[in-house]
Amino acid sequence: MKALVYAAQDSPVVEERPIPEIAADEVLVAARSVGVCHSDIELLEGRYIIPFSYPLIPGHEWSGEVVRVGDQVKDLRVGDRVVGECVIGADHFGFSISGAAADFFVAKESWLHRLPDELSFTMGALVEPFSVAYYAVQHAGGVNASDTVAVLGAGPVGLAVAAATAAMGATTVVIEPSEDRRKAALALGATHAVHPDEADERLRDITGGRGADLVVEASGRPAVMATALELVAFQGRIAYIGIDVGGSAPAKLGLIQSKELRITGSIGSPGIWPETLRFLAGSGLDLTPLVTQRFAAADAVDALEAAHHPESTIKAHIEFDARL
Repeated sequence: MKALVYAAQDSPVVEERPIPEIAADEVLVAARSVGVCHSDIELLEGRYIIPFSYPLIPGHEWSGEVVRVGDQVKDLRVGDRVVGECVIGADHFGFSISGAAADFFVAKESWLHRLPDELSFTMGALVEPFSVAYYAVQHAGGVNASDTVAVLGAGPVGLAVAAATAAMGATTVVIEPSEDRRKAALALGATHAVHPDEADERLRDITGGRGADLVVEASGRPAVMATALELVAFQGRIAYIGIDVGGSAPAKLGLIQSKELRITGSIGSPGIWPETLRFLAGSGLDLTPLVTQRFAAADAVDALEAAHHPESTIKAHIEFDARL
């Protein structure tokens, strides 16, 4: 089988490897679509939030098909279409243990969820980033048609937030410097997409001077994180979802008290995958415009290179079609 392997730091290769064997409580999954995340690039460059070692196979945003099941597997069958969570106890699938960027890979039944019939394999590989966005919104208390949501940053997760809050009925304002990404936000359901230089004035116009009921910070840039305090309404909410480790910026912290703000932070999507899958199947959301480039398994290294260029790539997918 073909596998994308991080042989060493900054050394990705596509290798031929034997198809792995499974234990009694495991299943063999044939990958179908695997997304490249910014954290995959950081992993390749030698950075991640928990210990890891090379060589390893990346891939934590994926969809696939069960092709073998162990004797102790109870609920999954050959032919089931599945997706899987990436935080598994102390391990992270695709980081501290090898992931899905291979023709075939091993998983345990407890990590997996059946992909609803309404969702394609491409949509399946977008469930993980969407679940992060969906969890952040729900963790902050959810939204409805009475709310105006400001989304700071239109990377893949920020765009997923915009799609989610728009589908929930909220007036959704995406604040992003890239014109192409502002257009992508509108295509995914955002009500407005504005440049950061115009954000304060436009948001006040849209809300009648109130400000955003919920600000979701998805850029992970400290200076942008600070502006959330200024854009949110009195007694509003801020959800921090963009990741920054160790950065700093001046912020008007007194606004937390004077505006009586509720602030949440989140990472990952614990305990919410079944709900996320029901939401995607029931809402009819089409997230496939997020995928701007697709690569065959043999060209997986090119997918990594594309992901290095966010000005031209929102999300790159590696597509697999191997059969036993």
